[in-house]
Amino acid sequence: MNHPDYKLNLRPPGTSRGVSSVVGPHGAGASPGDKKSKNKSMRGKKKSIFEPYMSKDDVSEGLKRGTLIQGVLRINPKKFHEAFIPSPDGDRDIFIDGVVARNRALNGDLVVVKLLPEDQWKPRITLSLPGVLGLQAIKPESNDKETEVTYEADISEECCGHHLLQQSPKGCNSPDVIIEAQFDDSNSEDRHGNTGVLVDGVKKLTLHTPDKGKEDSSVPVTKDENTPMSQDIRASPEKSLQKSAKVVYILEKKHSRAATGILKLLADKNSDLFKKYALFSPSDHRVPRIYVPLKDCPQDFMTRPKDYASTLFICRIVDWKEDCNFALGQLAKSLGQAGEIEPETEGILTEYGVDFSDFSSEVLECLPQSLPWTIPPDELCKRRDLRKDCIFTIDPSTARDLDDALSCRPLTDGTFEVGVHIADVSHFVPEGSSLDKVAAERATSVYLVQKVVPMLPRLLCEELCSLNPMTDKLTFSVIWKLTPEGKILEEWFGRTVIRSCTKLSYDHAQSMIENPTEKIPEEELPPISPEHSPEEVHQAVLNLHSIAKQLRQQRFVDGALRLDQLKLAFTLDHETGMPQGCHIYEYRDSNKLVEEFMLLANMAVAHKIFRTFPEQALLRRHPPPQTKMLSDLVEFCDQMGLPMDVSSAGALNKSLTKTFGDDKYSLARKEVLTNMYSRPMQMALYFCSGMLQDQEQFRHYALNVPLYTHFTSPIRRFADVIVHRLLAAALGYSEQPDVEPDTLQKQADHCNDRRMASKRVQELSIGLFFAVLVKESGPLESEAMVMGVLNQAFDVLVLRFGVQKRIYCNALALRSYHFQKVGKKPELTLLWEPDDLEEEPVQQVITIFSLVDVVLQAEATALKYSAILKRPGPERSLGLEKESDEEPED
Repeated sequence: MNHPDYKLNLRPPGTSRGVSSVVGPHGAGASPGDKKSKNKSMRGKKKSIFEPYMSKDDVSEGLKRGTLIQGVLRINPKKFHEAFIPSPDGDRDIFIDGVVARNRALNGDLVVVKLLPEDQWKPRITLSLPGVLGLQAIKPESNDKETEVTYEADISEECCGHHLLQQSPKGCNSPDVIIEAQFDDSNSEDRHGNTGVLVDGVKKLTLHTPDKGKEDSSVPVTKDENTPMSQDIRASPEKSLQKSAKVVYILEKKHSRAATGILKLLADKNSDLFKKYALFSPSDHRVPRIYVPLKDCPQDFMTRPKDYASTLFICRIVDWKEDCNFALGQLAKSLGQAGEIEPETEGILTEYGVDFSDFSSEVLECLPQSLPWTIPPDELCKRRDLRKDCIFTIDPSTARDLDDALSCRPLTDGTFEVGVHIADVSHFVPEGSSLDKVAAERATSVYLVQKVVPMLPRLLCEELCSLNPMTDKLTFSVIWKLTPEGKILEEWFGRTVIRSCTKLSYDHAQSMIENPTEKIPEEELPPISPEHSPEEVHQAVLNLHSIAKQLRQQRFVDGALRLDQLKLAFTLDHETGMPQGCHIYEYRDSNKLVEEFMLLANMAVAHKIFRTFPEQALLRRHPPPQTKMLSDLVEFCDQMGLPMDVSSAGALNKSLTKTFGDDKYSLARKEVLTNMYSRPMQMALYFCSGMLQDQEQFRHYALNVPLYTHFTSPIRRFADVIVHRLLAAALGYSEQPDVEPDTLQKQADHCNDRRMASKRVQELSIGLFFAVLVKESGPLESEAMVMGVLNQAFDVLVLRFGVQKRIYCNALALRSYHFQKVGKKPELTLLWEPDDLEEEPVQQVITIFSLVDVVLQAEATALKYSAILKRPGPERSLGLEKESDEEPED
């Protein structure tokens, strides 16, 4: 979906076509060159589009008085004129209507807003048309072992589906109504508009109010009838006002101000600007169009612009004046062809501010210079020596940064000594060093499909710190004495030295779990240290698995929540790096084993550092889900005959796990509902304990525990390095931390920002590889389950790949189709054209939770693909699914 083709000097952003512009001749087209006016009466009266920012003093005073509100700006990726910030009272988000009200702030910026007078707030209409496509899950990082809640999305009001009425027939400066089609149209948009939600039709959307007394809208539509998009909205609306505001100040420009996109010539060849500037059109529609000096462009761009039509560039915004629609920028780099993996990947990393440069010589000088490095004898004396213990790692087969190891030794009294041993990264990263500073700035490793952008130099990540087998390693350990049921009898924290006896993959551990009494052939196992036998390792894995099952069962009895969502894994060609295939990643008992002990260690360390440093502990909290979104979803489920208990995390987990059977249909419906219930979930956040007065706010909703932190992955998360230092101080290994709570909170905020950026980059990388796979290996077929029904389209979760797409009726070989409400349930009836003219047309009924067959196929535009419904066979022609004796009663 391209940007609207604004013509210079016509209108400010957010002004509909056909409306006289408030921008004079010096408006949109005049700013970069400070062009002199040809209109003498306007000379010296350049018209501003954006309001000037308030002064720092006025902002500070307004925030103290409560007349101004601060928050992180979130711009709807698919309707870029919509933006939101969280409301301080926890109610609905505050709406920021249009580019002008956004006042040059970009997505992720920390902004200050002023509420508009109430008569300028927008009516909000909640429709009874739920279940429509929602935000694709931001998957947990590929090696997040201590999954707190599978879905930790940056959930915002736009994920609830706010339809702004755009370009009504009469024209208007801004939308008059915000329409909240529940859970509609919020799929995170990739950089090429591959959303599977509303595409060109979004501009035609207008509010359709049914005639009084007429709720049913079952009007048949034939293929040649052009039914307006307004008919997609059919409901009895409930109106409420949503607080609206405008941005008056940017406290922190968190957006990188970098974007990838393509270059175009300006539309008006007769303007003075045409001779000075090109127009940069970002792939991310939330970023404004940018004027780029022609001197920055390729030399032949003016004469051969079509040669660059599919070339990706990186551009950085350097200014955005009050009197100009578009920003002013500089081209930073030409990346290559749009749609190719490496140029697209570099663009993604740059846009999200990921530092993927080589580490400087100054940083590398902080590392041990004499290699191979060995542990100094004086360091060994300070540590508990566990090198003779049976300790091993369990990781993905391709992992090279091994953070954690496990041990399990049976004791004579029937209990077990269980250890979690974490790489002692803080030993190699002196506080205040150049290495420390760059690690703090990067804050996290970033995992792409084809590679990792490390937080630390590879010498540390893959060698010195990584717990590679049969080498002595420095670790920080948590060791418990546990009963077979997982009850903690004793607990010990301390610095240790270990020697891992083997590097198990999840497959190796799974094979041991599945074959408890069989000896695993040596050729199927990795090398094992001669001091320990394969049988000893096998038995340790079985003991850990047995305890982990008990720990997990108790966690869920105690009220934990897990929202497992479909996650794609790829197989890549070793030579070309291109995707050869993909599959849904299977989360098995071996994964769960590791997860339970990582969670246990994180919780133990959280309690230890908070007890010792109640004002300076770096912890991790997970706020409860957004109440209004959750209640809307419960209402929808009630309408679908699926009563859900959301009174607590545990109640929700029980509803999702106990409601469904194990047949294919039930499991698919569970996937859809899990996806829906992920959307109200908020982000888990790092925070400094001294910055929150109410300890109830420390809680982790999904884990349902009072205290939690991250300790187990210091190679790839800087928050864990901070926690290691706090734990060392708590145990007397080092001085007490000399850091103010607000300073630690700033570091926590930065870790939150970079973690969110990392997750988004990972999601975009997955989307990039899947789009390439569809192009290279498609069309791809799959079963899908309907998530939502509109009158001319319906949304599906593609079960084989975990992607969500919208299917439009006018793209199918239909004779006609019609929409109606059966009770409160929306229903589309499709009448397929017969293959043979002598045959009768096939009728297919589409309702929420219908199983259908779809085909994913590439489009002409780079990295775009669409979903097409396959013509149904006899068993699906009436939309009937298997809901008989295998289906539990609702």
